[in-house]
Amino acid sequence: MKKIILTMFAALLCSFGASAWGKLGHETVIAVAQHYLSSKTKENIAQYFDYNLQKDAVWMDEHRRDKEIAYTTAWHVYAVDSKHNYDPNPRLKTGDAIHALQIVDYNLRHYKELSDSAVVMNVRMLIHFVGDMHCPVHSYFPGFKNNWPFSWNGQDYHSFHSFYDAMPTLLWKDMNADQIASLIDDCGACKRRKIAKGTPVDWAKATADRVAYIYEINPPRAKVLDPDTVEKSRDIVTLQLRDAGYRLARLLNFYFGK
Repeated sequence: MKKIILTMFAALLCSFGASAWGKLGHETVIAVAQHYLSSKTKENIAQYFDYNLQKDAVWMDEHRRDKEIAYTTAWHVYAVDSKHNYDPNPRLKTGDAIHALQIVDYNLRHYKELSDSAVVMNVRMLIHFVGDMHCPVHSYFPGFKNNWPFSWNGQDYHSFHSFYDAMPTLLWKDMNADQIASLIDDCGACKRRKIAKGTPVDWAKATADRVAYIYEINPPRAKVLDPDTVEKSRDIVTLQLRDAGYRLARLLNFYFGK
């Protein structure tokens, strides 16, 4: 029975593909952000969406290959250089998560001039790509590929990338997004403001600095991962989900809180 369950779970991980954080992680980022949206922000967003934005948490993943938005397929990741600074050069032709958020910033600064459908699309991009850019395996280090197969706790997996995408489910399998958000949202106002400062380019550097640790505990192309990998990753995953939520809240309030 245990073998059957593990095999089913391996298939589930494979199904995540390049969906950063999976559905639960993306919903958690939004749930944290929703703790800090102003009344005005909620009111303005409600003109386009139901208030609970979690419903569209993985819309960009589910529709990434639709003909109309197929150009966004490669926008879910980004690259950094050897000093962990954002590096657009490896992805200039296809774009990346930072490029996507720069487009969103340009559009949503003047959202009242856009069509309703354009506002909806840009909000979907915002809530998704802020989450994506904080996922450890969506920060690509120089010359590094993270889709190697491996074994963990005696079970074979086809992709290190999808393993980390599913990390929120591994860490909090019995909790929903709102419960996880309440658990990890542990900062006072001053610290939240400090975390939320800056731009996606700044956050890319902060993310790469932090998540480099996962490649210390999981050497590139390791065939067997440490049995404690999930638990050793708890702090980083927690901080990345939390910080993404604070930063998303700041952006939503900036665009819609006026």
